[in-house]
Amino acid sequence: MIEQHEAEAGRARLASALTANGALTSDWLSSYDAVPRHWFVPALVWPGRGDGVRQGDAVNRHADPAAWWHAVYSDVPLTTQWDDGDHTGEGRGITPTSSNSMPTMVFSMLAALDVEPGDRVLEIGTGTGWNAALLSHRIGSGRVVTVEVDEDNAAEAQLRLKRAGCSPTLVVGDGAVGHPPGAPYDRVIATCSVSRIPPAWVEQTRPGGLIVAPWGPEYGGEAVVRLTVGDDGTASGRFVGSSAFMRLRRQRATRPGSLEYLSGPWPADGTTSSTSLSPEAVGGWPAMFAIGVQVPGAFPLIERYADGSYTLWLHDTAVTSWATVDWEPGRTAYEVVQSGPRGLWDEVRSAWHWWDDRGRPGFERFGLTVTPDGGRTVWLDSPDNPVPSRN
Repeated sequence: MIEQHEAEAGRARLASALTANGALTSDWLSSYDAVPRHWFVPALVWPGRGDGVRQGDAVNRHADPAAWWHAVYSDVPLTTQWDDGDHTGEGRGITPTSSNSMPTMVFSMLAALDVEPGDRVLEIGTGTGWNAALLSHRIGSGRVVTVEVDEDNAAEAQLRLKRAGCSPTLVVGDGAVGHPPGAPYDRVIATCSVSRIPPAWVEQTRPGGLIVAPWGPEYGGEAVVRLTVGDDGTASGRFVGSSAFMRLRRQRATRPGSLEYLSGPWPADGTTSSTSLSPEAVGGWPAMFAIGVQVPGAFPLIERYADGSYTLWLHDTAVTSWATVDWEPGRTAYEVVQSGPRGLWDEVRSAWHWWDDRGRPGFERFGLTVTPDGGRTVWLDSPDNPVPSRN
């Protein structure tokens, strides 16, 4: 009886919150009720914050059921796996690799997907199975194909889906290749982020169909894009809101450490200068997105110190160039050191000023076009206004 009460109270509380923020619309309410979130959450989870930054300790349903129920029916993501399953136990691993997504994000993306009766949907990233269950209830299990790369996650999701009375086609494999036997699809939705839209997703979507996926450049900053597939094999559309998802496994980045860039003792062969642009200014999610689109093949790292100051490191993926900017409280000028053929801080600073000069646009003003050969163009306000590249 206690668990039944927790389930009913938690579901009602979360439904009210999701309805109030506009994520849960009336057309998805019956699915929300029919396949409750707790059916798809394992006993051991690591609750996160709504901004996608995971924090805190594990919550174990068996040891602390009240905390588990509270986590399940809070509007936060729940990490369910670390390091592709290599990490076990209640401590946190190095990299979160599977989760039950933040409910606001789940229903916002489903709203963007705009499924209709009779649609066939391909989902990339089964995870715990909740999203596939919601789709199955809405349009019928026979019209849903879901692909999961991790065999253990897939097996557990299959059991949860069966217990919920759902039977979508669950494929264990690489989501980047989709599932050709089920094509064409009317809708494709990804619950993992990408820096390149896999051509297979476009090829397997009918003309006029939609692809909804989290997309972000190497540098950082990420948003959900809603692409319409054209008759010519291109796909184009606007970003609809910020996101923070785990990367598609095939597109995970390998990022060298700072020491691999240095040719000798500090400051190695770096050239020192000064900047009035604070590293704080270039660290927000929309700013990072705008910078990353313009500065390809580069990524930031933060080295923090006990006194609250930090160093922003900029690296290129080719391991040819690096830069640092030192931030200290109260400063209005910041020391810069750069090395290599690319002036990475110069590129970042120019990209930030481009974004600032245009009123610091949010994600909703940006769009993406991808071509059949895998090319992509990010644009501002219109496909006729491509965002420039600084490299």
